[in-house]
Amino acid sequence: MPSVPGAVPRPDHVLIVVFENKDYEQIIDSPQAPYLTRLAHEGANLTDAHGETHPSQPDYIALLSGGTQGVTTDACPQDLGGQPTLASQLTAAGFSFTGFSEGLPAPGFTGCSSPDGQYARKHNPWVDFTSTPPAANAPMTAFPADYAALPTVGVLIPDMCHDMHDCPVSTGDTWARDHLSGYVEWARTHNSLLVVTFDEDNGRSQNHIATTLVGPMVRPGDIGGRADHYTLLRTIEDMYGLPALGAAAHTAPLTGFWQR
Repeated sequence: MPSVPGAVPRPDHVLIVVFENKDYEQIIDSPQAPYLTRLAHEGANLTDAHGETHPSQPDYIALLSGGTQGVTTDACPQDLGGQPTLASQLTAAGFSFTGFSEGLPAPGFTGCSSPDGQYARKHNPWVDFTSTPPAANAPMTAFPADYAALPTVGVLIPDMCHDMHDCPVSTGDTWARDHLSGYVEWARTHNSLLVVTFDEDNGRSQNHIATTLVGPMVRPGDIGGRADHYTLLRTIEDMYGLPALGAAAHTAPLTGFWQR
């Protein structure tokens, strides 16, 4: 499997799924989250992962761009200009990126919410940057049945219920089982990676969140050492030989559990 010098692999596809507002302890080994717990035990379970801040929106922006870009609230819209993001980096380097949002009313939609309120732009950071091609802003209905058609890096955002923001952990866990298990099984034989993370915890100062990486290049186990969204960003950038953005340049990629 080809890799970038420095000890991270280069998956054919990475799928990142972001859930909402739950502490680590509400997910890992919780009876309300049997599927996400199973994934954590089948993959690398980051035991000391954290969100950057509260509320949600700046955490999503940080994961995509390497900084909160001065955003401190969930106010919409945010217009953050043409500065580089993971999306624009991948595109410029000949790779691909798509953000899939459940409930997005139409491809390229830039409104703050769907009519039913289930989609929220505050959870869709790629819309905030003009450097992201409009075609990369896709509804979940565009998520391909043939996983080989996925972009190099995809981000999948559940709606306001399925991300656990408005509904119980058990609802989000069932959604994860129903929508991620097929990709996980396919990824095992197609050099591909799943990353499951949360934007923030439920408002505590520790901001301790569950984060799991699952794929054939991952050696299962609990992984200590502090990690955050910048760590994830740096890891993905290193996978594809991209320069580290913002605060990602001041952290190290995730290592120690990759297997060839």
